[in-house]
Amino acid sequence: MLTGSGGAAGFALALALFAPGVLHPRAPQGAAPAGPGAPTATAPGSPGAGPIGGVLRRGDTGPAVSELQARLLRIPDVYAGGAVDGRFDGRLAAAVARFQVWYGVRGDESGEYGDATRRDLASRTSLAAG
Repeated sequence: MLTGSGGAAGFALALALFAPGVLHPRAPQGAAPAGPGAPTATAPGSPGAGPIGGVLRRGDTGPAVSELQARLLRIPDVYAGGAVDGRFDGRLAAAVARFQVWYGVRGDESGEYGDATRRDLASRTSLAAG
């Protein structure tokens, strides 16, 4: 039986290994969490794929954010009058959160564009049509 600080350290390590986003068995291999200013490259040939292994959130910029903005404009009253400028600002975060609530999207943080929100929004929109 482990006692003292050794047992506590082992317990803390076990908790850390299974904490959300830390070495989770279902986490994408080699994916680093995207933070403000993190690169948001899209996979070639996969429109709407969003960032590779990441999440778009406030502070992110680039073509993946522009695509998110364009898709949200196709959903009535979610991002009405919003800009397509490639900047993930507070207004866009509020629009993403609104979409998540209105359409019952679960699995992503409120206002963040992760896999669950990306799949749901892609199923409701198409950028091919004018």
